[in-house]
Amino acid sequence: MKDLVKNFFVKKFMKWLKIKKFLTIIWPLAFIFLVVLIFFWKFIFKGLLPIPADAIVGMYHPWRDLLVKEYPQGLPFKNFLITDPVRQQFPWRKLVIDAFKKNQLPLWNSYNFGGTPLLANFQSASFYIFNFLFFIFKFDIAWGILILLQPLLASLFMYFYLRELKLENIVCIFGAIVFSFCGFFVAWMEWGTILHSALWLPLILLSIEKICFHFYQSENSRLQFKNKNLIFWSIIFIFSLTQSFFAGHLQIFFYVFLFSFSYLIWRLFQTKKHRFKLFSLFIIHYSLFIILTSFQWKPTFQLIKLSAREVDQTDWRQPGWFIPWKHLVQFLAPDFFGNPTTMNYFGEWNYGELVGYLGVIPLLLAFLTIFSKKNKFNIYYLVLTILILSFALPVPWGKLPYILKILFISTSQPTRLLVLVDFCLAILAAFGAQQVVVKKQKFKPVFIFILIYGVLWIVTFKWQLVVSQRNLILPTVILVGGVILLACLNLKKIPAKLVLGGLLFLTTFDLFRFGWKFLPFTKKEWLFPSTRVIDFLKKDKEIFRIMSVDPRIFPPNFSAIYKIQDIAGYDPLYLLRYGELIAASERGKPDINPPFGFNRIVIPQNFESKIIDLLNVKYILSLNDLSSPKLTLVFKEGDTRVYFNKNYFPRAFLVEGVIYSPSKKIAIQEVFKNEDFLDKLAIVEDFSLLGKLKSSPLLSEEKVDLKEYQENKVKLEVFTVIPRLLVITDSFYPGWRVYINGKEDKIYRVDYNFRGVIIPTGKNEIIFLF
Repeated sequence: MKDLVKNFFVKKFMKWLKIKKFLTIIWPLAFIFLVVLIFFWKFIFKGLLPIPADAIVGMYHPWRDLLVKEYPQGLPFKNFLITDPVRQQFPWRKLVIDAFKKNQLPLWNSYNFGGTPLLANFQSASFYIFNFLFFIFKFDIAWGILILLQPLLASLFMYFYLRELKLENIVCIFGAIVFSFCGFFVAWMEWGTILHSALWLPLILLSIEKICFHFYQSENSRLQFKNKNLIFWSIIFIFSLTQSFFAGHLQIFFYVFLFSFSYLIWRLFQTKKHRFKLFSLFIIHYSLFIILTSFQWKPTFQLIKLSAREVDQTDWRQPGWFIPWKHLVQFLAPDFFGNPTTMNYFGEWNYGELVGYLGVIPLLLAFLTIFSKKNKFNIYYLVLTILILSFALPVPWGKLPYILKILFISTSQPTRLLVLVDFCLAILAAFGAQQVVVKKQKFKPVFIFILIYGVLWIVTFKWQLVVSQRNLILPTVILVGGVILLACLNLKKIPAKLVLGGLLFLTTFDLFRFGWKFLPFTKKEWLFPSTRVIDFLKKDKEIFRIMSVDPRIFPPNFSAIYKIQDIAGYDPLYLLRYGELIAASERGKPDINPPFGFNRIVIPQNFESKIIDLLNVKYILSLNDLSSPKLTLVFKEGDTRVYFNKNYFPRAFLVEGVIYSPSKKIAIQEVFKNEDFLDKLAIVEDFSLLGKLKSSPLLSEEKVDLKEYQENKVKLEVFTVIPRLLVITDSFYPGWRVYINGKEDKIYRVDYNFRGVIIPTGKNEIIFLF
């Protein structure tokens, strides 16, 4: 009987231990889920989307015309600063998903810039793992989930990484929340690419830790191949690195890669044996990563090489390229210089590029680690924080990559190093929180922090910075609350974890207020609704392009949503040849020298240019009356006017002869010199064409019939009586192939930027494939 009772209680005790262990694991994850769901409550419970769709109907025509009765002055939009998600990421992702749903690769975007690569455009994120959401949910809902996943996954990955560093559960939660709702995350939350590249960093570091641990558990080389844990974490490492790459932002991935690689080297130096062997294992992993991502590298580098990236860049010497010294105050009070949502920002350049805020209390705790007992991790992250931040500041060594014109780095704005600064500070804040839990907090550094805020108050009063004073109140109140909670550590009756719980609550409130103030959640019906102007354009089944003479109408890339082709576009990697052609068109002379007068946002407005006609621009949109012999007003909705261009060229046509130009400068001169005869003459840059074609007037029976026009395929039927040059006014690009009656032939660059192919005598089927 005694044994039965003993066994009963032993079993109960063991069961209780298992339940306790399960709850210990599950409650932090449940808490993180709850925090993220609360932040996105408007999306989950009210159906509002985390995307600035209010900017579409509030800033741009013809969408503003839809709501003119309700909002005569235009719909108030929350944040004019973050329009890129609807001008770039959302349209590109839509094109990618639409292509996949048609069982096609998303290779070419025919809706902007006269045609431009899509897959090669890194920000299209064509092969990112979470694109599967768009095949399960409606596109707008999938987009919302994609945005929600950013802080959720960042929190989870950071939590598990901090657990690996042997920190307390509540401390890990604290660090996870700080990282996933820091200033950088809030500023770039609705892009759907930048943070997805960044969020894999803690999982990559966790994988490195796990691989190192399991490697030394299996020092025998034969056992290593049988170690399931080592294999599992090797797969996680490669997968995380690959997905950070595919997520859609090359600069952030580059930072993640460098950071994680330097972390690996540091960890190797911590080991005492088999360093080379372990490093060799990681070399294999990196090699597999390169192989798995190779089909993205090649087209992307080809596009970079052919783009205007090198010649059409913002001057790195302008204010705001680096973080101005005075803007470091935004770590203490994010809205010290105002906020774009309240229309009172008076800081330098772009608020979103300069805010690295991670909360008053986390910054205080990170600051306290300077004075706490050091271990190898907090020393490492403290040194990295200072080093990385220095490269984002206007210091001599930070300017070196731009002076020396180091490839890729010299065209990337260093302010985005804030993602690594915030990550390091979140780690340091977690170590500071650990000091709270073990009650080893020292209060002298706290008074230094209070003194810094006191100086800020003195400065705002001395210089009468009313906006700054108002925006210092809440950070100061939170600081006071945090100091009071820290003081409670001296009271023996108050548990340290309860104090940290209070700090976590204050921090979450602080970061949520900051995030909700900056980020818009908008109605679904505002996300690219149809209008009468759009319906009018879509009814025309001919292949044509449009242009707008006002940036407030049909902003670049918007047309892609409606499958309407536009000569405008917004992309840092637009093709150099196209940019030069448009620059010459805008100038009205054969001048292709940079600067072009535009930077990554190409909006041609010189509708009188013959190049506009050549570009197959059939309709021109304006907010004002246009007077030109070639234009006829054909439609109007609200303030938006649609003009028909009587002089537009067909998309594909035959010419009577060619003119050879030995260089692109001469080619653009010939285009302008013969601008009245571009329907009969083509400017070519390949001398061999002269011997293959003879000049002869076109006959009435010679014609071009455009049978099929898709993103990756163009099919035509062409009849000629002698060999002719066919011109198709889509951008020339190496990825295109042409097949004449099933046999591959050569594509020539004609009229500076377009495609030409020699058509043999008779009836021919011409197929262009990308």
